[in-house]
Parts: sequence; C-alpha cells; structure tokens
Amino acid sequence: MKKFGILACLVFAIPNLFPGQATALDPINVAATFERLTAGSALANPSVVVIDQLTGQVVFEKSAYSQRKPASVLKIYSAAAALTYMQPTQIFTTSAWVGVNPKSLVIQGSLDPWMSLSDPVAKKMGRTSIPRIEYNSLSALKEANPGSIRNSTIYYSDLYSQDVANIKRFFIKQGVSPIMKKVSTEEAQLLSSEQILSSDSPDLQEMLAFALTWSDNLLTERIARLASQAAGYPLSDEGVARTFEEVLTGLGVSNKGLLIKDASGLSKENRVTAIQVGQLLMKIRNDSRFASLISGLPISGLTGTLRNRFVDTAPQAVGLVKAKTGTLNGTANLAGYVEAGDREYVFVIIADRLKTSSRAEKFARSTVDRILGKIAAPLLPVFPTQPAEVVIEEVTTTA
Repeated sequence: MKKFGILACLVFAIPNLFPGQATALDPINVAATFERLTAGSALANPSVVVIDQLTGQVVFEKSAYSQRKPASVLKIYSAAAALTYMQPTQIFTTSAWVGVNPKSLVIQGSLDPWMSLSDPVAKKMGRTSIPRIEYNSLSALKEANPGSIRNSTIYYSDLYSQDVANIKRFFIKQGVSPIMKKVSTEEAQLLSSEQILSSDSPDLQEMLAFALTWSDNLLTERIARLASQAAGYPLSDEGVARTFEEVLTGLGVSNKGLLIKDASGLSKENRVTAIQVGQLLMKIRNDSRFASLISGLPISGLTGTLRNRFVDTAPQAVGLVKAKTGTLNGTANLAGYVEAGDREYVFVIIADRLKTSSRAEKFARSTVDRILGKIAAPLLPVFPTQPAEVVIEEVTTTA
C-alpha cells in the first residue's frame, strides 16, 4: 500500500499585482506627468490640453487657447463636417457614354472624390479609374464615328477641374483635340446615347476612414468640399471655412480662434486652438453619427500613420492610443484618445514651434509617444479578492 499527500496553496493578492496603477492614472497624476514632460525643450512650448472623457474635466492645459497650426489634425474637422451633412453610406457614380451628337462623348460624374489616375491602384482599392474611362471612351468614339475624330466634343458634368484637365490631356496625346464642354446633370443625361461603362466609389464612411488612417490630402480636400456643398456653401476654401464654423457651433464648441485656408491641413496659415480640438473630440466620441470617424483614426503601433510609432518609444502604449497625426516642417502634432485603465483621456498636443529639422521633429514625436506611454494602460479584469488564501489538502491512498 502506498500513501502520499498533496498540499497546494494558492495565494491571491490581486491588489499587489499592479501596484500603483489606480493612482498613476488618476487625473492628478496624469496632469503631473504632462506638466513634467512638456516642460522641456523637446516640444518647444507646445499647446496642450487633456480632458477626462468620463467627466469632461480639463485635467491639464498649457497654452490651450493659443492659435496654432493644426497640420493634418484638421482632417478631424473635415470628417466631422462630412458626417454632419452627408450620409455615411453615400456612394458616387461616374459613367461614360457615346453621345447623341456625332463625334461626341458624355461623362456623367458625381464629383467622386475617390477617382484615381492609376488604373492598377484603382483596381486594387476599388477606385474609379480615369485611364479606364479614357481608353474605353476613345475606343467607343472611334467605333461610333468612322473617319476622323480629331475635333470631337466631350460633354461632362460634375467632374473636378483637375480630372477634366487630365482627360483632355490624354485625348490630345492620342491625336484628338477635344472640345471640353461643361453641362448640367440633366443636360448630360439628354446628350447621352449608349453607355460605355459605369463605376461606383466605396461608400463615404469607407473613404473617410482611409483619409484619416493614411492622412490622404487630396481625398480629404474633395470630401470637405462636398460637405460644404451639402451644407449650402460653395465648393471652395471659403465654403469649407464656413462649414467648419457651422459644425462647431452645432456641436456646442466655440469656433473662436478658428482660421481655415484649406481642408487637409497643408496650409501653414490654418489656425485652431488645442481646447477647441479637445472639445470637438469630446463631443464626437460617443455620438453615433461620427462612429466611422473614430474608427478611422490611426491606432498606436498598428495602423496608418501611427503604425511605426510607439513600438520602440513606448511599447506599453501599443494599441491603446487612437489619434490623428499632424506633420509639417517644424510641426509634430497628435490629437485623439488614450486608454488609461478604467478611464479614457482626450488629449491634444500641438507642437508647431519646432526647429525645422527632421531630428527635432523626430525627437518631438518620440517625446509625445513617451508622454502617452506614461498614461496608457489596458483595462484589466476585476478578480475577487476573497478569500485571501485558499488551502487545498488532498490525501490519496492506492493499493
């Protein structure tokens, strides 16, 4: 007969597994962290605001009402405007037709912001291909009009001037000197005879997500102008500016300090304040209308313009920061949300007074990463704290 005993002791000391987490992430300590790490020269007197998303309390601010250059952080405004005045499921259709008139083509557009000058890119990303329209339209024009097509007419509606210029340039290179005539949507339909092709864009929310994730300037500019048109303003920078002001007012955010010269943030004349950006981020965070905007923001160490950040500078923050970058010469901005345990903070860091050198900008970005790395922490599961000690004693006898 063999007799033996097993004694197992399981000690649960959950409060000690992550010492200091509760206090390290509270607003007082978050403020202290930002105060300490933004005081140095790395960010060159930045404009900063940090807001507790749960309570709306501003837990830290530094020059938060100062007018600063947003760079591509401004794309948040463009996306908010688009989702305010347009349907997230809206698509844009472009079609090409043989015209009812001899030696004529008709391109019925819809100001598709997703059109591409590269056919391979268009196929890969589901974009309307301008080269596909050009080559197929040229073939159809030749087939419908035996003989010379040199002085053909191309009627078009709702195309961007840049796309019209590209189409004209293509036909000139093919020996056609087209007369380009802009017409209304109704006139384009009446002038159309036989359809050559038709192409649909992805829906608006998918295009917005791409524009935010990868900071696409042209796409953002075009979408913002469409939002301006939908709001009843011109397809222009002035229209965009008025639209942004209206969006902020509608959300209860002050537009004081806002100066808009374009929609993408490329202009160094654009101005916003950190407090304004922070309040906008607060307003849209839990508003279902802006869900695709939030989901389109780059994620630290994982997607878009943040895919290569935090990985080495603050690996503990990978996956916990969702924010829009903003980069110009002498500017390294970041604005969005950081998970901090059972809290989430809205943050805006506008560092637009850096030396215009890649070294200074890189140092500033790594400093921003390290600041957020001090704050970021995953939401941990809650374990029972009782009993504090469990003792299991088992005695087994075998023959």
